[in-house]
Amino acid sequence: MIALTAAEIAQAVGGRLRGFEPAGATSPEQLTLTHADTDSRNMREGSLFIAKPGETTDGHRFIDSALAAGAQLILAERETESPAGCVHPAVIVDDAVAAMGALAAEIIRRIRAHSPTTVIGITGSAGKTTTKDLLAAVLSAEGPTTAPQGSYNGEVGVPLTVFAAELDTRYLIIEMGADAPGNIAYLCRMVQPDIGVVLMVGTAHAGKFGGAEKIAATKGELAELAAGQVILNADDPQVTAMAGRASAPITWFGESAEADVRAENLSLDSAGHPVFDLVTGTDRHRMASGLIGAHHVTNLLAAAAAAQAAGASSSTVAHRLNGLGPSSRWRMERTERADGVTIINDAYNANPESMREALRTLATLARDSGRRSVAVLGPMLELGEESVWRHHQLGETVVRLNIHQTLVVGQEAYGLYRGAIAEGSWADEVHWVEALDEAEAWLATALEPGDIVLFKSSNSAGLRLLGDEIAAGAADPGRQTPLQEGTE
Repeated sequence: MIALTAAEIAQAVGGRLRGFEPAGATSPEQLTLTHADTDSRNMREGSLFIAKPGETTDGHRFIDSALAAGAQLILAERETESPAGCVHPAVIVDDAVAAMGALAAEIIRRIRAHSPTTVIGITGSAGKTTTKDLLAAVLSAEGPTTAPQGSYNGEVGVPLTVFAAELDTRYLIIEMGADAPGNIAYLCRMVQPDIGVVLMVGTAHAGKFGGAEKIAATKGELAELAAGQVILNADDPQVTAMAGRASAPITWFGESAEADVRAENLSLDSAGHPVFDLVTGTDRHRMASGLIGAHHVTNLLAAAAAAQAAGASSSTVAHRLNGLGPSSRWRMERTERADGVTIINDAYNANPESMREALRTLATLARDSGRRSVAVLGPMLELGEESVWRHHQLGETVVRLNIHQTLVVGQEAYGLYRGAIAEGSWADEVHWVEALDEAEAWLATALEPGDIVLFKSSNSAGLRLLGDEIAAGAADPGRQTPLQEGTE
């Protein structure tokens, strides 16, 4: 984080300073902070600990441990004391999360005042993290680049990304997620994106939004508020409809012949990697991605278009994207076991669109290699009233793609199992279990050498952890496994 004094932080967030009264205490004007986090375990000398209330715990409970680990200032919603009765040095605010946003906005203002900085916002129902990773890999060779850790993309994650930026940051990449109307607009007001990228509109979080139309309206907030360039998916009708909301010039990407940045002559190699011509104007570059699945072409084209909008040449972009694989975990992550079983772990998140694309990739890889396909599928969460029939539809898709073996895990995904049965799947082709330990026991006996196994579900279903276990070749129904570690 850029260096800020306690007094400057208090001013930025409209907070009240407390705990600086004892004789000999460092004054708020002299205490300088160079790091900020919501996790007390990440504290070091010069840290600001943000005592954010959460769904399962309250950050105020960890103030003493944060100070012991090196924190020198607390951002909190109430005044607290040490066991000895001393008031903790703190900035007190009404809302710690809102204060994080205000502090992030001030940091971006100071970075822009120091040096030329391009802020790039990325949103979409799927592909944000992969696109962010690709874009960061391209731009980091152009200048100092800051991008989110993992999938930091909300009202807490975006400020944490900004806090990691330094004064010389040339490119600041912001992943923008939303689960309610107005979320993207809030993030845009915080970071003031120069370039806005909209990948696609799907049904993720449909239950919270109240329908696909509201999802599209929310994603379109980025198209409306990006100041310098808007990058839109020409292949998604709900994204193309956002053109009328954009006030900045639009660059289109996609496989459409009208797209400014497009893919032509697309095919998949034997490992499922997309191979295509990256075309921009009269420039054409043949490239092969290290990602798995044709659906990643959308992410590759979006990253290419954004990088070019940020100033990189088309030849440079093609060169740096060529062969580039995933850098974040559980995104079509491929592992080859010694017995010839291939594991594809794509269980970080799931919605109907990403589920279908992953299953198509599995079916293609199995067909082209003459191997058996096995799909281990968990629930797609936050679909609201659409959940049952969306899972039922996906069960139909499994049968139509001729997936050899399907294991459905979890009560919320039971409709997927019923959909496959209704579509005509035989009883020995599709199976349902309620819990992860039952799934592990089934896999321990059902997998055969040479199988290609896809794990796909929403993050909190935990299938990504089961996928790790199976990839390690450790499927043992009698052994305790760490399947319940961490979720979101």
